[in-house]
Amino acid sequence: MQFAQDGYKIGGTKVSELTTQFGTPLYVYDGEKIIEQLKKLQTAFAGCDVKVKFAAKALTNISILKLLKKNGSGVDVVSINEARLALKAGFEASEIMFTSNCIDLEEVSEGVDLGVNINLDNLSILEQFGKKYGNSYPCCLRLNPSILAGGNYKISTGHKLSKFGIPIEQLNQINSTINQYKININGLHIHTGSEISDTEVFLKMASILFEWANDFPHVKFLDFGGGFKVAYKAGDKETNVNEIGQHLQNMFAEFERATGRKLQMWIEPGKFLVSDAGYLLTKVNTIKRNPSVTFVGVNTGLNHLIRPMMYDAYHEIVNVSNPTGAEETYTIVGNICETDTLGSDRILKEVREGDTLSIKNAGAYGYSMASNYNSRFRPAEVLIYNGKAQLIRERDTMEDILRGQVEAQL
Repeated sequence: MQFAQDGYKIGGTKVSELTTQFGTPLYVYDGEKIIEQLKKLQTAFAGCDVKVKFAAKALTNISILKLLKKNGSGVDVVSINEARLALKAGFEASEIMFTSNCIDLEEVSEGVDLGVNINLDNLSILEQFGKKYGNSYPCCLRLNPSILAGGNYKISTGHKLSKFGIPIEQLNQINSTINQYKININGLHIHTGSEISDTEVFLKMASILFEWANDFPHVKFLDFGGGFKVAYKAGDKETNVNEIGQHLQNMFAEFERATGRKLQMWIEPGKFLVSDAGYLLTKVNTIKRNPSVTFVGVNTGLNHLIRPMMYDAYHEIVNVSNPTGAEETYTIVGNICETDTLGSDRILKEVREGDTLSIKNAGAYGYSMASNYNSRFRPAEVLIYNGKAQLIRERDTMEDILRGQVEAQL
C-alpha cells in the first residue's frame, strides 16, 4: 500500500475507489506483489533444481491459484477438496503435492485416483497405503525432526509433541513397513513451522534430509516445506532466502558429487507469497471513549481475520481516511459478540466514525480461515492486477447463510 498526495493506493488503485465500488469489509490482493514474491524465491533458489509449491491453505481463491500457476508455481494441498480446486485452477496433477494430516485411507486413495503426489505423515496410514498399493504408486514421507522452530509454539510443527510428521525415532519402523510392502518412497518432507527467520534452522533441516536420503535410493526430491518469515512491522527480521539458497545449492551439489544422484528441491511457501500482498479494509462503526481506553469498533472481526486472537498475531493498522490527522492511541475491536481485539494500544492518525482502516499483511490465512460466526457475511475479495481491480469473490448473502440448512418438521 502506497501513500501519495491523492491518498492511499493498492496496486495503483485508490483505496477510496475500492471501498466505494466494492464496499466493506473487503479483502484486496495486489497481484503484482504476489508475483514479485514468487520470483524472489525462484531467483534465490535458482542454483538448485527447485519446484515452488504454493501452500494453498493460505489463500484458496481460484483466481489467486491461477495467477500463481501462470507464473510457474506448483501447489501444496492439505485436503482432497483443495486438490480438486487446484485441478480446477489449471494445475497438472504432477504439480500438486497432497500433504495429508490425520485423514483416513479413503481420502488418500481419492488423491491417488486424481494422480497427485501423495505425502504421508503417520505409520498407520503408511502401512495401509502399502497393503493397498505396494510399489504401484509412489509416496513421500513427512518426517518430524524434533526441532522447535518458528514464531511461537502454536505454529511450530516439527517439535516432538507436534501431531505432524512421523518422528525420526520411528525410523526403524518406517523402514520395516517400507520393506514389508515394497513401498516406493519418492520424496522426503520436513516442515518445522511458520515464521522461521534463522538460516541455521533450514540448514539443520537440510542436513537431516540429506542424511535420510542416503537410506532411500529411490528418492527424487527433498521437500523443505515453508515457514519463511515475512515482516509484520518495522524492524521485523525476515528470512534471508538468498543466503539459504546459496547454502542449499552447495549442499545439493555436494550430495550429487558424493552419491551420483541429482535431487530436486521442493519448497511450500504460503504466507511468504501472499501475506504482504493482502489488505482487509474495514469501516469504523463507532468510537467508544472509556475512562481507560478508546475503542474503535469496526465492521469486521475474528470472523474475518482470526489470527490476532488465535495466534496473538500482529497486523499493522492504518487509518487511510485521515493521513494528516493528529496521532492518538486506540484499541481496534470487531463487531463480533466475543472478545475480538484486532490491535491494542495502536497509535493511529485521528480516527473518526465512518473512516476506513486498512489491516495489513492480511493475504495469508485471512479469508481462508473466515467464517459466518454470528451469522455475519464473509467479505468480498478483489484482485488488483495489471492496474485493474477485479471482483474475485462476491460478498456473502442471506442465501449463503441458509444454504445447506434443512428445516425440521416440528
